[in-house]
Amino acid sequence: MAMWAIAGLGAASVAFAATAPRAALPGAAPAPVAATAAAPPNFVVLLADDLALMDLGIYGGEANTPNIDALAQRGRMFTRYYSSPLCSPSRAMLLTGLDNHRTGVSTIQEVIPAEHIGKTGYSLRFEPGVTTIAERLKARGYRTYMTGKWHLGHGAGDLPGDHGFDRSFILDASGADNWEQKSYMPYYKTAPWFEDGRPASLPKGFYSSRFLVDQMVDYLGTGPADQPFFAYIGFQAVHIPVQAPAEFTRKYADTYRQGWAAMRTARWQRAQAMGLIPQGAPLADPPEGLREWDSLSAQEQALFARHMAINAGMIEAMDHHVGRLITHLKRTGQYDNTVFVFTSDNGPEPSNPMAGARSMELWTRANGYSVSADNWGEKGTYGFIGPEFANAAASPGAMFKFYASEGGLHVPMIMAGPGIAPAKPSAAMTTVSDIAPTLLALAGGTASADAFDGASLVPLLSGDSDTVRPAEVPVGFEVSGNAALFKGAYKLVRNLKPYGDGRWRLFDIASDPGETRDLSKAEPARFAELMADYRAYAKRNGVLEMPQGYDSTQQIGINTLKKMAVHYWWVLVGLGLVLVALLYGVLRWVRGRGRARPA
Repeated sequence: MAMWAIAGLGAASVAFAATAPRAALPGAAPAPVAATAAAPPNFVVLLADDLALMDLGIYGGEANTPNIDALAQRGRMFTRYYSSPLCSPSRAMLLTGLDNHRTGVSTIQEVIPAEHIGKTGYSLRFEPGVTTIAERLKARGYRTYMTGKWHLGHGAGDLPGDHGFDRSFILDASGADNWEQKSYMPYYKTAPWFEDGRPASLPKGFYSSRFLVDQMVDYLGTGPADQPFFAYIGFQAVHIPVQAPAEFTRKYADTYRQGWAAMRTARWQRAQAMGLIPQGAPLADPPEGLREWDSLSAQEQALFARHMAINAGMIEAMDHHVGRLITHLKRTGQYDNTVFVFTSDNGPEPSNPMAGARSMELWTRANGYSVSADNWGEKGTYGFIGPEFANAAASPGAMFKFYASEGGLHVPMIMAGPGIAPAKPSAAMTTVSDIAPTLLALAGGTASADAFDGASLVPLLSGDSDTVRPAEVPVGFEVSGNAALFKGAYKLVRNLKPYGDGRWRLFDIASDPGETRDLSKAEPARFAELMADYRAYAKRNGVLEMPQGYDSTQQIGINTLKKMAVHYWWVLVGLGLVLVALLYGVLRWVRGRGRARPA
């Protein structure tokens, strides 16, 4: 019986538990596993997009993920790993080991306000002097390859080949269709794919997770076989639009029919049973403005339950293709000397593109998309889970992607391979900036003291330490005004509109991971201490304050309109000419009427 199927679970929780995988958390292992091969280890970094903490089977999720679960059982899974709350900043931090502001990628182009454009740290490209882990490993004799989402610029000097990758097939956008080469939102005219620095076209039969693994396998077949490699795959799963082959999605047809409140409660109860959070840790109420499941029509409930089924199927499809990569490495004798890292860039995506947006509905139709409860996520479909299911997926955390609450920052991370001791899950505070220094250390490299903001996890992975950094060392995050600072058991956090109110709050994150009890007034001295730490973090990293009244949803609308004006200027010119012609005709008519009027 699964460990969360215990007495006291409610009926809704039992229904969800019955669909969850039965993989147990890895138990304590006898002794650390050291790399036995004479050669330096290979590295495979697998980055999911918008995957919640509990989406994987090994973390208590509903999706079937046996291949990723096996990596966790072979190595180490982390239960207190944090990324930034947004995609490009997280990717920049992962590749460099630096705070996102120090890389130049403080936020993303879709939400940046005009006041920040071009400022230091806000160029939205790797700025001079920033060095990626690909460059560091290449200097040590590694082959370096990348496939998948890049989203770090495609101007001169901005593509992977300019930052240490020998070969790459990448998407430079926040997302795209998973079946065809087309955009998923009006901000992008098309899906900008590039191979080795040149615009590329997708092959027939394309499906994102399958193609990205196939392309990586092809790259791994090039170059000297005795040369170690660094392989980085940025999956599109599970970014909007959620899409997957029907054989993966149909098995989840009944999994989410009880709705988002039941799912959120079930995950919260499983998190306690599994030890992800303390027993009795409270669960936060949903953000203001979210709907209740019973307020939806039967048709709307069917639509969102179907979209969640597709979301789970997309996760399983990704896992399936990760398994194909693992099989290839085993077949070629490279598996035993390969270090795997699996994680997510941020928490689950809350956007509902169809919420009151007639223009978006027209755009999707014009671009061949169908939003219907009758589809199973195949070609031409447009799936999204929306803020309510995103909040449920983020359980036991609060909120979701883009926000600095636990639902936006707290994501899964797994490492396995030579030099990594199989052991019980680690609750050590770890961050996305720790990955680059860890890989460099595992490769036998060293760097200057100020090369990274993150810390190497090697002492923890080898079993020599239970922690990564002293508890008194503060760790900060900030993206577009949403900010957090961790120090020991405490967390300082601020979230802006539309789901936040801009207030700073203080939480004891060890006992209250749901962020339900604000301690800012009860512990004013500690609140002042962490505020001072955050101000020091912001000054050190060049964090800019947001314009008064900044709202990310309004900003993305403004930036999208600007982009559309560039993409479709000829339409605007045509409409302008039509308007001028109409006005000219009206003026002639008025003048004619005036001349015809009797004296």
